[in-house]
Amino acid sequence: MTKPIVAIPADIRAFDGATWHAVQHQYLRAALNAAGVMALIVPAFEEGYDTDAILDRVDGVLVSGSASNVHPALYGNQATEADGPFDVARDATSLPLIRRAIDRAIPLLAICRGIQELNVALGGTLASEIQEQPGIWDHRKPADVDRDGMYAIRQSVFVREGSCIAGIIGTGEVQVNSLHRQAIAQTAPRLQVEAVAEDWTVEAVSVIDAAAFAVGVQWHPEYWAETDKPSNQIFAAFGDAVRDYAAGRSPRVRTQAFA
Repeated sequence: MTKPIVAIPADIRAFDGATWHAVQHQYLRAALNAAGVMALIVPAFEEGYDTDAILDRVDGVLVSGSASNVHPALYGNQATEADGPFDVARDATSLPLIRRAIDRAIPLLAICRGIQELNVALGGTLASEIQEQPGIWDHRKPADVDRDGMYAIRQSVFVREGSCIAGIIGTGEVQVNSLHRQAIAQTAPRLQVEAVAEDWTVEAVSVIDAAAFAVGVQWHPEYWAETDKPSNQIFAAFGDAVRDYAAGRSPRVRTQAFA
């Protein structure tokens, strides 16, 4: 059997005066080596896409992190300079893919910007510059470190008993590599909170009524997916769900939601 394929929406980037549709290597590497699936980069366009035509040809959707943020207009806020940078073409590509993947029971894993897109796609809101809010830690990347230092595993999250994530990586305290300056504000009605940081920042969610794997994490399991056990477990679970879908088997039974 050939490897199943997952769609990864691209970011728009500019290099040497040209526009590129790009995905960071770390996500493609984790998909291949930890999930055991092939990745198809989906170009980002503001209009003209047939979302179902894309989903007809893949077995899962992986929504990556990015330096850009979801445009506030998509969740009813006025955009300010502090909310940027933006990538409206990615927004227009990834949000419809997220909604239709869930509707069609196609496995979905959303990471960093991806969890924020998942929340907005289902009707939730985001908070910007969360480190400026009372009682909220500074979740941004450390200054003056190399890339490994940027993605170092250094933060505790607390996985709630009975959640979907608990069925993958276990319950209680787990060490992760979360780095961000935006976060979920109002959780979408169709999402349940699966894990939080010590300051109660939302760090993981799942789709309550999803018929297949549909999970979002604010941290970066892709970076250490081949060496860190919880990171590997997340990608392995996603890969299993993708293979089940590709093989035409029933989706894996999700763990009972916590109260």
